[in-house]
Amino acid sequence: MHAPQTPRTSRRSFLKASAGALVGFPALLRAQNLNSNLQLVGVGCDGKGYSDLSEVGSHARAKFVGFCDVDSARFAKIDQKFPGVAHHADFRAMFSKLGAGFDGVVVSTPDHMHAAIAMAAMRLGKHVYCQKPLTHTVWEARQLRLQAAKSRVRTQMGNQIHSASEYRTGVKLLRDGAIGKVTAVHSWQRNSGNGYTKLTAPPAPGSVPENLNWDLWLGVAPHREYAPEVYHPFKWRDWQEFGGGTMGDFGCHILDPVFTALGLGAPKTVRAESEGLNPHTWPSAETVHYVFPGTKHTAGDTLPVTWYDGGRLPDAALAKLPPGAELAKAGSLFIGEEGVLMLPHVAMPQLYPADKFGGKQIVKEPAANHYHAWVDAALNATETSDNFEYAGPLTEAVLLGNVATRLPGVLLEWDSAGLRLPGHPEAERFLRRDYREGWAIAAAGV
Repeated sequence: MHAPQTPRTSRRSFLKASAGALVGFPALLRAQNLNSNLQLVGVGCDGKGYSDLSEVGSHARAKFVGFCDVDSARFAKIDQKFPGVAHHADFRAMFSKLGAGFDGVVVSTPDHMHAAIAMAAMRLGKHVYCQKPLTHTVWEARQLRLQAAKSRVRTQMGNQIHSASEYRTGVKLLRDGAIGKVTAVHSWQRNSGNGYTKLTAPPAPGSVPENLNWDLWLGVAPHREYAPEVYHPFKWRDWQEFGGGTMGDFGCHILDPVFTALGLGAPKTVRAESEGLNPHTWPSAETVHYVFPGTKHTAGDTLPVTWYDGGRLPDAALAKLPPGAELAKAGSLFIGEEGVLMLPHVAMPQLYPADKFGGKQIVKEPAANHYHAWVDAALNATETSDNFEYAGPLTEAVLLGNVATRLPGVLLEWDSAGLRLPGHPEAERFLRRDYREGWAIAAAGV
């Protein structure tokens, strides 16, 4: 495939040469030349990374050949589960060193680094499993979808409940017309926002722990001083530079069965109201109003979909719940012409009103293994149902909610083909981000 890399070969020259040689050359063929296993690397090794690597690694034909984490203290747990795998701090150096010796990557980092890692991997012809939301910006989600198609690699987004029995059962009921055509959807997450909404400036800096490479943790994001117990390892999600707030955290979960069941794509418009927003962190509560084009599963030419978080909830009367029943902690209400379906996150769907559906037996759909599905797709040149062709548009819609929440009350019309919000340059600038010098992400195919 490629000549062995020598110490004099630069990371940049290797990646450039490999990108040209391997794009469009499925990693499956390389795997067959190595052995019958899929050679994998992981970027992000603790927390959700540990969970993802454990699940992927439980596949009999998945073999890890490299682990990467910017915090050397976060290898301990994964080393106990998969001993003997080489450690790396910089994913670029790992990709360069392993070259054709790996076939795919599991990306489980903070949101702001998803696109940089996934795009670099796909340009090398590597398969990608990437945590949700797929990317940090709308533009990045579009580029990953396009690059996956160009590179002909197998992809999967890490909203694993997509494959759970509960969501699969709800999707089938809706597709089978259990409540007739759907007229509206209300989705929510009863979280309490974040603890940083009153800040007007970044928190006080502190000493960077010896085990953490703060520059690599920042990656594509602008430089800022490290602050203890604020960004790393778990609170980054509240910060606009690194995460997507509640919308980014749960939107690709809770809105996933909405998209799957109803066949949704790009919204026509989006508008939001929020509270607790500041220039640094996401709001403490928000309501996001989408209007989507109608589909064969919906009534009328358009479908309103409304998102709530931070304690905001839809009107419980919409659910037609029996006395004493409550809305789920998180989930979606599908309002149909012939009834209502409540799909909790994560529990079996419920049909209302009770006097109409009380005797209806809900047949539980079997679960699929979300992680093994990706490994199998890479090995067998098949497709997953949550690949970037599907996950890209879902992520775009979720992140458009985050664009709208930065301009409360403004109705934004979405030109999906042009990746534009016509008439609103103040909103359009949030569709993408500025990359730190040395970390720029080129458009798909470039």
